[in-house]
Amino acid sequence: MAKQPILTPRAEDFPRWYQDVVAKAELAENGPVRGTMVIRPWAYAVWEFVQAELDRRIKDAGVRNAYFPLFIPEEFLRKEAEHVEGFSPELAVVTHGGGKELEEPVVVRPTSETIINHYFAKWVQSYRDLPLLLNQWANVVRWELRPRLFLRTTEFLWQEGHTCHATEQDARDYSVHILRHVYEETMRDVLAIPVLAGRKTAGERFAGATNSWTCEGMMGDGKALQMGTSHELGQNFAKVFGTQFLTDTGAQEFVWQTSWGVSTRLLGALIMCHGDDDGLRLPPAVAPVQVAVLLVRAEDGAGERAAALATELRAAGHRVELDDRVDVSFGRRAVDWELKGVPVRVEVGPRDLAEGSVTLVRRDNGSKEAVPVAETARRVAEALAAVQAGLYDQALALRTERTVDAASLDEAREAAQTGFAKVAWSSLGDEGESALAGGGVTVRCLQRADGDLPAGEDEDGLVAYVARAY
Repeated sequence: MAKQPILTPRAEDFPRWYQDVVAKAELAENGPVRGTMVIRPWAYAVWEFVQAELDRRIKDAGVRNAYFPLFIPEEFLRKEAEHVEGFSPELAVVTHGGGKELEEPVVVRPTSETIINHYFAKWVQSYRDLPLLLNQWANVVRWELRPRLFLRTTEFLWQEGHTCHATEQDARDYSVHILRHVYEETMRDVLAIPVLAGRKTAGERFAGATNSWTCEGMMGDGKALQMGTSHELGQNFAKVFGTQFLTDTGAQEFVWQTSWGVSTRLLGALIMCHGDDDGLRLPPAVAPVQVAVLLVRAEDGAGERAAALATELRAAGHRVELDDRVDVSFGRRAVDWELKGVPVRVEVGPRDLAEGSVTLVRRDNGSKEAVPVAETARRVAEALAAVQAGLYDQALALRTERTVDAASLDEAREAAQTGFAKVAWSSLGDEGESALAGGGVTVRCLQRADGDLPAGEDEDGLVAYVARAY
């Protein structure tokens, strides 16, 4: 009898499959207030590994962590017109506190450019104070009309970096460094997700920015997901908040600024990019359990051997869990570990041990092989490296297969129904971008023909990547 699926097949209903994985892999649940979420321990553990990898790279870029208040005076947001206009539909505003109406409403943090600039204006006095590089790990609130766990929620977790520089070029270089060496490298080398790094069009820019850079990933259904952004803010916020510095020649100038962030949306990306009809498939770099040692039956010393193997694998530096719950059927346990996306399973039973072997199972491709007990540690290490590389290769192959060169607006629109379309930006332009948007297709980013980042939208030979997006 064929195995009954516990998840809706992806090909049948991808959104339903996604909801099934989130629920049945015990990743998250909806909170009691619409649009909020409870992140369960397994998903939060993944987030902690992602957070640690990002935090290390952010600090390597010279940034120090700080924390700023959750509540922001409403007047702060109103100081930068484009910024408040962009965020107004998403704001949560507190009008009462302590049983009284507040004299001035306060906004629950949607992003922190305004409140951080209030303090930057105090802290920056001289060119010797620059560059000023700060980051905070926090929650933010944006009132979401169409919530979806991890992808779009009213409250989510993120990091937001904010920097001040003496020159426009220094700010631009730094924003690109964050995009390339913090975000893109983490997404590629840790999350095993290939991303397109490019420039946002004017219509897709962050509210209040002069330029926005983005990392765009293709999900398993061919849609795009904006996974991280880095923005050049020019001097817009500096002029509003009076963030000036004394140059080495004695002149007063406004600083040039950047801001950048990624969020728990990365967990949604992991699910949708790597998941299959059996559940999650986690890259070993962020898997809370990299190796599950499953005891098949506790006979003929198998229990002791499984425990010894788990200890040996932990000593080798792997995150290991021993599953010796023989009161639960072996099949049920194996399915649960598959659902949670554990990269490697080592199955230990008396029959295999009698032949001097254990069974090693890779989650990325489902392969099973008998390996000698004495070689288990080495073979597990090789398998983990292969899973990390294999997931990236599979995701890249999907993106390559589903990316089409389009010669016209109609071709781009058609290709975007199942993946990405590449089209000359000169043949698209603002008018073509608006026409595509009317059909739910957006320009995800602009690149040079060689894949490099463009200096501006009017540069010759630019390629636009268009797609449907989450």
